[in-house]
Amino acid sequence: MTSHKDLKRLVRARMRKTGEAYTAARAHITKKQQPPPSVAPATASPAIATTPLVVPTPKDYPALAGMSDAALKAKTGCTWERWVRSLDHHHADQMTHREIATLVAEKYKVAGWWAQNVAVGYERIKGLRGSYEATRSRTFNVPVATLYAAWADRKLRRRWLTGAVTKVRTSTAPKSMRLDWTDGTDQGIVAVGFTAKGASKSAVALSQSRLPDRESANKRKQYWSDCLDALADLLDAVS
Repeated sequence: MTSHKDLKRLVRARMRKTGEAYTAARAHITKKQQPPPSVAPATASPAIATTPLVVPTPKDYPALAGMSDAALKAKTGCTWERWVRSLDHHHADQMTHREIATLVAEKYKVAGWWAQNVAVGYERIKGLRGSYEATRSRTFNVPVATLYAAWADRKLRRRWLTGAVTKVRTSTAPKSMRLDWTDGTDQGIVAVGFTAKGASKSAVALSQSRLPDRESANKRKQYWSDCLDALADLLDAVS
């Protein structure tokens, strides 16, 4: 089995030869190293029964949210059906928890604690809570401003963050940002934080949430590890 250092050496050699991005070059190298799959005797595939997707109705909302319509309406003026319809109108299912709570508090003038309850209930109804997440962190020998720029600058970001389309959603230089992320099949929000560790060293920590299962989370962790390897190569080249 190829060691991690040997793998990086092979990947960088292919990058120099082909001009491919780090993740693309790594994919080609690792694919070549995979043993050929064994061929099992052909058998008839059994019919697979599929279960239709069950969409909750407004009658289900209070049970899913964990709060009755009467209690919610007494404090916010709306039932769960009204809240779901209003928040869907603002595409709240694509927002973070904090963004949903802020929308409820600022646009609909709901007090902070009840805005949190509305956000939590909405996420439960939409099946957004309790999902898996992928986290990664890395320290680099560059100032925090340089590290932040490699994420914030779209052209620089595209040189190392491949395999997906990203767009900066919100940012506070040079401390944090949120990215819209999609690879054409999946989409989500990536929260990124930056920390200075002296004048010439800094760290980044990221979290991508709302992943459907553990397997997806593990695959996304590997994806981000590869991306951070490519970022390290870029920063080595430009510093």
